[in-house]
Amino acid sequence: MKDFDPIEIPINGTLDLHTFRPRDVKELVPDYLSACRERGILTVRIIHGKGTGELRRTVHAILERLSDVLSFHPGSLDSGGWGATIVVLRPVETIAIDGAAADT
Repeated sequence: MKDFDPIEIPINGTLDLHTFRPRDVKELVPDYLSACRERGILTVRIIHGKGTGELRRTVHAILERLSDVLSFHPGSLDSGGWGATIVVLRPVETIAIDGAAADT
């Protein structure tokens, strides 16, 4: 099987996992959430589908380990229901260090 070139993912607060290989999810989800957080997008919808629930469980296990995740819950009926997870991220805090700002 041939590897493909990297795909440019729009950082808009919605990550649809249907187009990715399951083995890529463990790296993709934290990277995407980090990119959203850096852009000030603090509410993110991850679409994992309903299926057997395996992908949802994987996503939730990842989210439980990320310190920048404040909370997560199933989507509402208009945002995918239990086929999506809504993630609330911790805002990037800016602190002053000797007159210069630094993100934490």
